[in-house]
Amino acid sequence: MKPLEIPALSLVALIGVSGSGKSTFAQRAFRPSQVLSSDYFRGLVADDENDQSASTDAFDVLHYVAGKRLAAGRLTVVDATNVQQHARAELVRIAREHDALPVAVVLDVPVDVCVARNEMRPDRDFGAHVVRRQHRDLRRSLRGLQREGFRVVHVLHSIDEVEAATVEVIPMLNDKRQLTGPFDVVGDVHGCREELEGLLTQLGYRIRRDDAGRPVGAVPPEGRTAVFVGDLVDRGPDSPGVLRLVMGMVAAGEALCVPGNHEQKLVRALRGKKVQISHGLAETLAQFEALGEEEAGFRQQVARFVDGLVSHLVLDGGGLVVAHAGLKEAFHGRASGRVRAFALYGETTGETDEYGLPVRYPWAEDYRGRATVLYGHTPTPDPHWVNNTLCLDTGCVFGGQLTALRYPERELVSVPAQRVWYEPVRPFPVAGQEPVPSAHPDALMLDDVLGRRVIETAYHGRVGVREENAAAALEVMSRFAVDPRWLLYLPPTMAPCATSALPDLLEHPAEALAQYSADGVATVVCEEKHMGSRAVVALCRDEEAARTRFGVADGPLGAIWTRTGRPFFAPDLTVALVDRLRAAADAAGLWPELGADWVLLDAEVMPWSAKAMELLRTQYAATGAAARAALPEAVRLLEAAASRGVPNALELSTRTREHAAEAEAFTTAYRRYCWPTEGLDGIRVAPFQVLLSGATGKDGGTAHHDRDHGWHLGVAERLAAAAPDLVTGTRSLVVDTDDPASVERGIAWWDSLTDGGGEGMVVKPLANLVTSGPRGLVQPGVKVRGREYLRIIYGPHYTRPEHLERLRRRGLAHKRSMALREYALGVEALERAARGEPLWRVHECVFAVLACESEPVDPRL
Repeated sequence: MKPLEIPALSLVALIGVSGSGKSTFAQRAFRPSQVLSSDYFRGLVADDENDQSASTDAFDVLHYVAGKRLAAGRLTVVDATNVQQHARAELVRIAREHDALPVAVVLDVPVDVCVARNEMRPDRDFGAHVVRRQHRDLRRSLRGLQREGFRVVHVLHSIDEVEAATVEVIPMLNDKRQLTGPFDVVGDVHGCREELEGLLTQLGYRIRRDDAGRPVGAVPPEGRTAVFVGDLVDRGPDSPGVLRLVMGMVAAGEALCVPGNHEQKLVRALRGKKVQISHGLAETLAQFEALGEEEAGFRQQVARFVDGLVSHLVLDGGGLVVAHAGLKEAFHGRASGRVRAFALYGETTGETDEYGLPVRYPWAEDYRGRATVLYGHTPTPDPHWVNNTLCLDTGCVFGGQLTALRYPERELVSVPAQRVWYEPVRPFPVAGQEPVPSAHPDALMLDDVLGRRVIETAYHGRVGVREENAAAALEVMSRFAVDPRWLLYLPPTMAPCATSALPDLLEHPAEALAQYSADGVATVVCEEKHMGSRAVVALCRDEEAARTRFGVADGPLGAIWTRTGRPFFAPDLTVALVDRLRAAADAAGLWPELGADWVLLDAEVMPWSAKAMELLRTQYAATGAAARAALPEAVRLLEAAASRGVPNALELSTRTREHAAEAEAFTTAYRRYCWPTEGLDGIRVAPFQVLLSGATGKDGGTAHHDRDHGWHLGVAERLAAAAPDLVTGTRSLVVDTDDPASVERGIAWWDSLTDGGGEGMVVKPLANLVTSGPRGLVQPGVKVRGREYLRIIYGPHYTRPEHLERLRRRGLAHKRSMALREYALGVEALERAARGEPLWRVHECVFAVLACESEPVDPRL
């Protein structure tokens, strides 16, 4: 006996009278978690599996659980009698609600056997008349199960068949996840056979022809498969020729195909159904009639071919979905009338435009699925990625082009139409002249960030974002952030080194170098730490790069923003700074070196006062001014009191004089990082890492965290040489953490930087991103700040022994954890942008970095 084939995503209704063996069959054929027994749910709600008065509540719970399982895409089996039509109707409704297939498995066991079995069970106290009534209901139901909506019906007619029956769970017809490509996905052809041949040839396919010279297939390049998104026919000059070519490719395993709405309509017309002869169907029917004697046989072949096509295909392990009109995530891999309708026609608003055509709902703008969705149906002059979806119908039949996407390379290949074959009802726009939206349709939406979030990162696993932190980040992002189209990255916080063991220091490079050595990082680079404000700089080579990559058609050719995503400067100054930096990139040969037209840089902008003037006025300058005004007079008065013999006055005057000296040192420390600026005069930019770059016309870009810091600093030096009045290089020293002499040189260099009050240095793995440490991801950088600089952070008197002792107990673990999480999120944002993922996926990580900054942690760390 052949196994009963059960589709993987289905709701299976076991149908049989009490005593027919449904539960025994279910236990043998399915996993325990897949089976929902009505008896079990009666026990849940009433503590008695045979309490029939609890059936209503029991089935309420059972149906709820069934819905949850189907929503998660899990096979679900309902073990109940299900002999009455109204009970089955509810199961069919639940299956349809979740776009799963209703399946019936009927155990048609002789009624006398069932009666005898129930009499042997002491817990079954109902009489034989109940079983016989159930059996009559069952017999009346057998012929109508498919009319009730069950897509698959299996009937087991005897005890022997029930006992011999096995189950085989088969993939859904649309489930081709085992096919991993690579694929060449072709947009709407609409009868343009010669253009299709040209496109396939350009893609590397070799056209196969029959004795009459007609194309009947195309041999693909090694390992590749063509995928057609439907609408092969209508409007164009040779729909039969296109069908013959594609059908031959599919039959030979050279291609896959999903149906388009035009194929569906054509088949109905070929079968004599009443359809409206419009939108190019008349031309196709005339081309069929011109086939002569072979028309009838070819009609049948076409009908069988279209009937065998499933609404959509799920490919590449679920990473690629192909449907004619696109498909929202909730429908991926599912099967129902509404899934097929969406895949064929899309979703409309119910309105019509001025040309009488339906207004289509822009489902792609709300798409948040992980799978790439490729589709056609709605012609567009140029393909544009929207939320990881791409429409490949580029209006070939209207005089546009025929387009394919190489997957997974995400490379577009097109051939122009030979002519306008069919005048569209709605004027077809010219390529490159469609308006650029004022904001990305794939930008972050409120639902993407509300509540607690968990983000998967490639290098640090799952990173959680607390609800309260998300709310704080939302406030900043929604009110103060730069134009989100630029905002591909926020820099992470940086961890301090471990507390120094030296008596008069809080931080010292020995601890940082020792930690990297323990993490297995043998070579580090020590970079001079600039005392400025962290900034991210986006630069575009020209207007075309700004328009195509960032969607900015009328504005500056770049942007600069702070660690919290706010504009660094006023608009006029931003434009001036961006233009100067673009000129420096040109002069340094950065564009050809990167093969790019746009770039993202991590940098420090100086002086500190350029961004922190308000903080300086209200906190640092006020503290220094008050000390300088009050303490000298206090010293004078105390010394006068001491001369008169006032007890303790001398001691107090000494301590006050020390306070005055420390206050002066505090003022000297912060003034080192402040100088006057006028426009760009006095502004210095110190880039230290190339984050991301890309080229016009290519999706995504290249993230550069796999290049060592020597390369990044070399780029910065060339920019500094090209614009020495604006760009500052970063001095550095490479240290071998396992060589004591090299470590001593690193410490001596830090001494030279900090002896004069300098901020200190940042120690980084030379290789840049490192994951080989015993704790996984290694800190990307550790700051080691100088003794005098730390006065700015901890106050004028922090060097006093009692204060240093307290500060040595500062907790560093949370700060280090946050630094790693933010770094992993930043790298994830860059890699998503490099892969060409939708902006909301990039912003998800950027937003999370900002949310992490809302966590309670000592800001002085």
